[in-house]
Amino acid sequence: MAAPTKNPTKNPTKSPTGSPAKSPAKASRWLRRNLVVLAGLATLAYLLLPNVIVTVFSFNKPNGRFNYEWQRFSTDAWTDPCGVADLCGSLSLSLGIAFWATLGSTVLGTMIAFALARYRFRARSSVSTLLFLPMAMPEVVMAASLATLFLNMGVTFGFWTVLIAHIMFCLSFVVTAVKARVMSMDPRLEQAAQDLYATPLQTFLRVTLPIAAPGIAAGALLAFALSFDDFIITNFNAGSAVTFPMFVWGAAQRGTPVQINVIGTAMFGIAVLCVLVGQLVGGRRKRS
Repeated sequence: MAAPTKNPTKNPTKSPTGSPAKSPAKASRWLRRNLVVLAGLATLAYLLLPNVIVTVFSFNKPNGRFNYEWQRFSTDAWTDPCGVADLCGSLSLSLGIAFWATLGSTVLGTMIAFALARYRFRARSSVSTLLFLPMAMPEVVMAASLATLFLNMGVTFGFWTVLIAHIMFCLSFVVTAVKARVMSMDPRLEQAAQDLYATPLQTFLRVTLPIAAPGIAAGALLAFALSFDDFIITNFNAGSAVTFPMFVWGAAQRGTPVQINVIGTAMFGIAVLCVLVGQLVGGRRKRS
């Protein structure tokens, strides 16, 4: 009796070419192992998609006033970013307000954060609650309240009213960032510096401030971004002053110049460059 012949199609683990076939179980295990990474990449792509569109349309040359449809490639807007009237003036005003608002809110917020984290005093919990209110309160409520205050005081709306409003708005975010860093500091490091006959000023400059510097820098960067990007509070308290967000809002009603995309792309590139430089400096310090 002849032996039965082997049927090559009966082996489920082999593909027609002889290599192992990927089973659904392996694909499911790979998906479970990399699900968090895939979700993170998808979220990052979703967040960066508007920036990519802004960058692409900064090289567009539209036929009309609106830069909403791709027409043809051009670098005219990059060679003349101030080609639109009052664009660079509003940009310089926003940068100036953001700089001084960041400086004022960072100095005040750092002192308040140290006071709340290191000292016990009356109404400490009430102060913490009041500092949290600007973060939880809608911006339009704060904007209308500040506008009413300035009107009752007879203050002329302009640069200074916007600056005061931005400092008040950014102060809560700076306090939150710096306070979290201060509360995680080890007080024994400062005690060791005092045991080595360091004065209070030397202890603060050489021990306390370098440790708290990442929190202070994070609060300052957040304050700058919030101040430069703010529209609602600025619109209520600017008067005749026109910042860059207000210019963009007004220009969008008549047409969107390509130079707006150029400024947005440049600001995004500068922000990414600052983050990369910070990462490189931090990596070198860890290695050293």
